[in-house]
Amino acid sequence: MSVFSLGEFDQHENVVFGHDAASGLQAIIAIHNTNLGPAMGGCRIYPYASSEDALEDVLRLSRGMTYKSALAGLPLGGGKSVIICDPAKGKSDAMLRAMGRLVDSLSGRYIAAQDSGTSVENLKVIGTETTHLSGITERLDDRGQVRNGDPSPSTAHGVFKGIEIAVKHRQGRSDLKGVKVAIQGVGNVGYTLAQKLHAAGARLWVTDVNAGNVARAVSELGAQAVAGEEIFGLDVDVFAPCAMGGIINDETVAQLRAEVVAGAANNQLALPRHGLALHERGILYAPDYVINAGGIVDAYYLRSGKSYEALTRHVESIGDTLADIFQRASDSNETTGTVADRMAEERFVGVLQ
Repeated sequence: MSVFSLGEFDQHENVVFGHDAASGLQAIIAIHNTNLGPAMGGCRIYPYASSEDALEDVLRLSRGMTYKSALAGLPLGGGKSVIICDPAKGKSDAMLRAMGRLVDSLSGRYIAAQDSGTSVENLKVIGTETTHLSGITERLDDRGQVRNGDPSPSTAHGVFKGIEIAVKHRQGRSDLKGVKVAIQGVGNVGYTLAQKLHAAGARLWVTDVNAGNVARAVSELGAQAVAGEEIFGLDVDVFAPCAMGGIINDETVAQLRAEVVAGAANNQLALPRHGLALHERGILYAPDYVINAGGIVDAYYLRSGKSYEALTRHVESIGDTLADIFQRASDSNETTGTVADRMAEERFVGVLQ
């Protein structure tokens, strides 16, 4: 397997493979670009079927972080790390400490944060071996309540503001009352998003591989449960992918009846051409790395010690960025992804020129 020949490689600055025999750690850290600052991105723990799958995922995710931080207006580059392990039963403190040593070996070029399969407590264990991480400090929110470093509430809030803007752009609506939203994945981020949508008067349809997550949304939010594959073809206004990536593909694009695709998942498009397929069908797509940037904004603000009020204002500006992207794409008849990529590249490519 040649890393350099992979389509996902895309001029990455560093790709580091880490192995610790004693703990069983098998990990990859990918640093895509550091023109704007150190590469910050989550540490994902997932039972990949192969090391090739893990490599492709970390390369795609780290590239996305470069674009995400650039469009979020953060002085950060893009990076990501993955640990090949089942987070429900395979990870250990010894493995996490070994991961901390691997992160530390990069001398701050990569800053780890929370991601799928990683908890705040896990990050604290990683932090016994390195200071190059974010998301373990407690702080007070706007209601005076203590919050840990979990960035998922900020991710959900940014997606919520993005859905508001997307519905306004596509349907001319000033609120979400009665808007029908299908949410794929109601875990930490998806459920918080569902709560916000429910409070705003939206009607919800949900699915999740975890039956308990679905049951909670049904009982507490009045959502309607849907079998996994049925979520794509629902007659709704918004389809919100909030699980794993690659779910907008040849098969699912043809099934979609929603006018808007806007959710928290990373790498929602299986291939770039699927953004064009959405565009041709008249479906407004909120580029994933723009709408879900609340998490990295949260991680940056927590590490820098800035106020919660400033964090909230920054997260809510995601809606303004999306409104700009939607209008530019409409004016030029381009895909929203094309416009967003160009805007991001103007920031992180041109900075050294």
